[in-house]
Amino acid sequence: MPLPKRRHSNMRTRLRRTHYKLHAPVVGECPKCRKPRRPHHACPSCGFYNGRQVIEIKKKRGKAE
Repeated sequence: MPLPKRRHSNMRTRLRRTHYKLHAPVVGECPKCRKPRRPHHACPSCGFYNGRQVIEIKKKRGKAE
């Protein structure tokens, strides 16, 4: 198994790791209910995608019920 001849400096290691970062997810607006949703995904609040309902969303029950 080959081993490195010399130790990499901290700067060289950090320069290589500059691309290891998180990106904020892209969020659009649902054309039906105007809530935020990811592109090319069904809306989590109303269940519509591409003008038709693809997921049936159950209503949240209150504490009184």
